[in-house]
Amino acid sequence: MTTFKKWTIALVAALAALALAGCSDFGHVAQGRVIAYDAKAGQATVILESATAGQSPAGVLPPVIVKTPVDREEMGPAPAAGKLVKVDLKAKHAIVFDPGAQAFRTIDFTPVEVRRDVKKAPSAAPVDKKAKTITLYAAADRATVTFPATDELLAMPADTWKSGDVVRYYFKDPNQALRMMNVTKTDLNKAGE
Repeated sequence: MTTFKKWTIALVAALAALALAGCSDFGHVAQGRVIAYDAKAGQATVILESATAGQSPAGVLPPVIVKTPVDREEMGPAPAAGKLVKVDLKAKHAIVFDPGAQAFRTIDFTPVEVRRDVKKAPSAAPVDKKAKTITLYAAADRATVTFPATDELLAMPADTWKSGDVVRYYFKDPNQALRMMNVTKTDLNKAGE
């Protein structure tokens, strides 16, 4: 076979590979915090993480409803839901999702106690109506913060003060996850063992 024929075959093969790559849809990956989860309906309501500068660090609104994978083997542990989106100890505020307004709400606080080196969120209820305090877990700081709360804050639903799990999912149709991983409950250090 001549060198010209070899190069022609190689060029045709490369062009065919490029054409196939351009025609196929490899899908997309998204990640966000779960604010509601309905196991029976197989749906997670997620606030997607901001992908571009200038967007809110709390996430992108409106929340999206994503169907969990049809094949249960393509999903990790079921996500826990919660409306607490972010706790900023330096700025002394918490950001929660308000479902009635379909918006974020920033709640300023003055800490009465901050505990450091807390490895996971406490299992105790975050609201203490008797002491009129709320205790939040700041995962990024591995800390808890307790602050005095008004009657209005104490009356909010309990899931307002809990962080939902972060999930990462693969999709071709944005409303249907083909694979879903619970990032919060997956120990990536043990992956592949």
